[in-house]
Amino acid sequence: MDKASQTMIDNLAKNTGKTLDQWIVIVRKQNFAKHGEILKFLKEQHGLTHGFANLISLKARGTDAGSAENKSDLIEKQYKGKEHFKPIYDKLISGIKKFGNDIEIAPKNANVSLRRKKQFALLEPATKTRFEIGINLKGQEAKGKLEAEKPGSMCTHKIKIADIKEIDKEIMDWLKAAYENAG
Repeated sequence: MDKASQTMIDNLAKNTGKTLDQWIVIVRKQNFAKHGEILKFLKEQHGLTHGFANLISLKARGTDAGSAENKSDLIEKQYKGKEHFKPIYDKLISGIKKFGNDIEIAPKNANVSLRRKKQFALLEPATKTRFEIGINLKGQEAKGKLEAEKPGSMCTHKIKIADIKEIDKEIMDWLKAAYENAG
């Protein structure tokens, strides 16, 4: 298990009084079918933050990177039916890796989280026509391609693209700024 996930798990018990295993039992008793249902339940009924609710949901459903046997399978699954976006992912990862050798690439079922000491970006083939780059830049005004994300989201901002040709210096500069802020 990666260090960031273990820290969150340790903090979960400290902050909520329940261990991850205890939360998983609570969630599984509800028989929720979808990630969003679990998030809503944990946030509204138990007052958990989005980060903790997301962690518990992923672990309860076994859809986090740590639960997957093969991380490349998670990435392959993300691009099933959206194969035209895989080159965008590959180009972004190639550029992001140049920022430094301390980047953790953590695939999930729907996206890939990029972290240093904390998450700085999410890469996601959101729909068949839109690829989204989630970026964490707290306090940054939305401008250019950088759009503000709704409060409570995993990232503070996002950039929507549809074609590999849209990846430019501006996008890479936003990602680099987020990377630097996460260290």
